[in-house]
Amino acid sequence: MNLLISFLFAALLAQQTQTPTPPAAGSPTRPEPTATAAPARYMIGPQDLLKITVFDEAELTNSYRVDGDGFITFPYIGRVMAGGMTLQELQDRIRTLLSAGFIKNPQVRAEIGEFKSQSVLVSGEVRQPGKITMTGAMTLLEALAAAGSATPSASSELTIAHPRPPGGTGDSEVVRVNWKDLELGKGRDVGLQDGDIINVPKAQTFFITGQVRNGGPYVLEPGTTIQQAIAMAGGLSERGSDRGITVTRLVNGKSTDVKVTLEDKVQPNDTITIRNRFF
Repeated sequence: MNLLISFLFAALLAQQTQTPTPPAAGSPTRPEPTATAAPARYMIGPQDLLKITVFDEAELTNSYRVDGDGFITFPYIGRVMAGGMTLQELQDRIRTLLSAGFIKNPQVRAEIGEFKSQSVLVSGEVRQPGKITMTGAMTLLEALAAAGSATPSASSELTIAHPRPPGGTGDSEVVRVNWKDLELGKGRDVGLQDGDIINVPKAQTFFITGQVRNGGPYVLEPGTTIQQAIAMAGGLSERGSDRGITVTRLVNGKSTDVKVTLEDKVQPNDTITIRNRFF
């Protein structure tokens, strides 16, 4: 009796620790319901490569290229419009068409294999200006990184021109963004859309000379004061004075010397002169 009990216990233990048999090669595993290859708002377009899985239907599971008219050719159901649809919408459409006399209760999943249809243009003060292919829901900072990042002479403010919608009238919408603030976490990164044109202009500058430690040209950030400009130049020299500061600037088309205080704002192309202090 003891021998029989020991044998039964060993058999039960072996059954509990047995390694599960892996699924056969090529058999798709049922995904989590929220699993997608691109954000939900991504709109499929021409030349995108779609990976479509129909579970338990290996002959239907394949990659499909969207043609120039926005269609894919799918077994059983022929040409199916995919352009302008989200992945979820395409999944529902294929499921409905397959259910109409072909497959009972088909389970369909659509993903983006290659993003080809959508792009933005980055121009101006970036290291690699040009067209950037969008990989799903691209943001402004991601597009700048793809363009090699901004050059040292770039302005902190850039513009994003959103394309005019089909059939719309008027000019494109233009948005101004301080990208340096976004890098510092001051605000939410900006989502881009197909056809956006991002222009990073060259920064405006000013010149500071006289009794400062590091005179020369500097990039002018919006709102910079005379005191901040002096700090950018390393501060006053041992003989520098923060009184009697003059700025040479263009006023009504003429170069004019203007007396300023430490709280006054620097203007583009100003030349700030810091004089000697009197002992």
